[in-house]
Amino acid sequence: MAYFTCFLSVVFVIRNQSEDIEKILSDAATVITPIVGDYELIVVDNASHDDSILVLKNLTSESGLANLQVYALTKEVDADTASWVGLENALGDFVAVIDPLADDIKFVPEMLNQAVSGADVVFAHNEQKPAQSLRYRAGYSIFHWLYNAFNGVHLAKEAPQYRILSKRVINFILQHPQPAMTYRHLPATAGFARAYLSYSATPKASRVKLLGDSLDRGIRLLVSTTRAPMRLVTSLSVFGAAANLLYCVYVIAIGILKTDVAPGWISLSLQQSGMFFLISLVLLVLGEYILNMASLSNEGPLYHVAQEFTSARMTRLEKLNIEGVASTPAEMTPRTSERAS
Repeated sequence: MAYFTCFLSVVFVIRNQSEDIEKILSDAATVITPIVGDYELIVVDNASHDDSILVLKNLTSESGLANLQVYALTKEVDADTASWVGLENALGDFVAVIDPLADDIKFVPEMLNQAVSGADVVFAHNEQKPAQSLRYRAGYSIFHWLYNAFNGVHLAKEAPQYRILSKRVINFILQHPQPAMTYRHLPATAGFARAYLSYSATPKASRVKLLGDSLDRGIRLLVSTTRAPMRLVTSLSVFGAAANLLYCVYVIAIGILKTDVAPGWISLSLQQSGMFFLISLVLLVLGEYILNMASLSNEGPLYHVAQEFTSARMTRLEKLNIEGVASTPAEMTPRTSERAS
């Protein structure tokens, strides 16, 4: 088994798993302890209402598990936000994010090998998925199709939740004004070295996911990570303004060319099309203004150096004419003459 001298942090997000917590963490420690120089297990309790907190307190006692950190949330949040709580408090050189119900902890050594070899981000995709309702699967497919169309990234395949991130990637995400929201997609879109692995393991259990909550989270993710939805609004505003302008031309042409037009039709049509034209222009200006404000608050730093390389041979250093002079303590100490007694 390979051994890595790095410090590894492992983040678990749990909710109402009091009966399984000890086994999950013990299995993780068994897998991780022999392969790394040091490690920590970070547990984020996502507002459990069972005995999870009590179990975790016992596990952090002197007779419990070593290197355990626990963060208990006051209210339930989405999985990405809960994962980020552990990530921003992690101390390791590399941080693994694991869903104990869906991800296999035994695959961490292979992922860590890729990370130590130079990959800043290592994604692991489980080919076996937990069973979900037909409605949820349909919404899941539509969301990922839209996100891929807007951002060019298929989150399920190119940015799965099971991942290992280097400290450099976490520091980059921290510069973003909404790190908990962008944590899911940013490592897959930034210019970091990435590795994609796949494995097949039966999920331990299938967590029921509500379509309404997933829809809300998906919309927030779309709005906060891409300009496409607001750009669609402004495009429709331009189309509406142009269509109403053409309709005005059409009404005027009818008034000039036709003699049997109903009384008041021309003036009423011009009034309505003119008002809709102005409304479309107002929506266009508001949409561009909102888009600009969203860009300022969501886009984060203008640039980030993902990797830095230096040549082993620097010609400018070879041109420097520096002569090293070795001085002995005797040469550096002033000599004193002996006094005749």
